This record gives sequence, C-alpha cells and structure tokens, in this order.
Amino acid sequence: METKLVKIEKPEEMNMILGQAHFIKTVEDLYEAMAGAAPGLRFGLAFCESSGPCLIRAAGNDDRLTKLARANALALAAGHSFIILMEEGFPINVLNAIKLVPEVCNIYCATANPVEVAILETGQGRGIMGVIDGFASKGCETEADVAERKELLRMIGYKL
Repeated sequence: METKLVKIEKPEEMNMILGQAHFIKTVEDLYEAMAGAAPGLRFGLAFCESSGPCLIRAAGNDDRLTKLARANALALAAGHSFIILMEEGFPINVLNAIKLVPEVCNIYCATANPVEVAILETGQGRGIMGVIDGFASKGCETEADVAERKELLRMIGYKL
C-alpha cells in the first residue's frame, strides 16, 4: 500500500465540500440538493464512481466549476468520493441539504481554505484517509478576537 497527498486545485476564495457517498445517482441528487438549497449559487460537482465502469460523474450549473470539480475528482480517484466547488454562496447555505441526500455517508470538510487530501492506495483502489483543512492553530483568541468574531458574524448576517 502507498500513501499520497492530493492538493485540491481551486482559487483561494472558492468554497468546497468534500465527502463520500455510495450510489450512481449521487450526482443527480447532489445537483438537486444544491440547486434547491441556494438558487443563486454557482456550482460544479463531481463523483468518483468506484464500481462498474469506475467513471468520474459530473454535473453543475457552471461549466468552469464543473470542469474544475471533475479535474479534482480525477486527481483524487478515491472510492465513491465527491467534491462540490461553489461561488456566490457558502457551504453553510447548502451543507444540511447535502447531508440529507440519502447516498451521502460522510462529509470530510466544507471550507474555502487550502485543502490537502491524504489518500491510501492499495492494489484494489484508493480511499480518503483524511484531510488537511487550512493551517495549524497559532494560539488562543483574546477578548479582542472574540469581539471581532462576533462583529463579523453580525455584519455578514449570520447572527443578530
């Protein structure tokens, strides 16, 4: 067996969701969940099929994002994983809808941070061991940091 590190290729500000599902209709169901949860959101998604023809299945409402999701899924090539790339919205806008898709087994991360994916490869195939989401913590927040966090959440409308 061999371990590999796959860097998710995306613009710095772009949000993504990486997860695992289990059935060929995952692509259509994820598309419907994304479109229904946040109508103004632009997105592309891709799913690594790990049985039958083992194809990368893709869909989206933005060709550029769909192509980028497909390229990242091909780089991962890890059993029944999926990646969703999005603009004009945030994972918090769609995450519950994604979790409610019956095929979805696991969400590894939902972030705009740089992401590296730890892959384990055997003679049978590849699987995701875990993700590196962003950077290591540098310390604990101060009272000023708490005030700044609370102000930001209210400014962007997530808290009253």
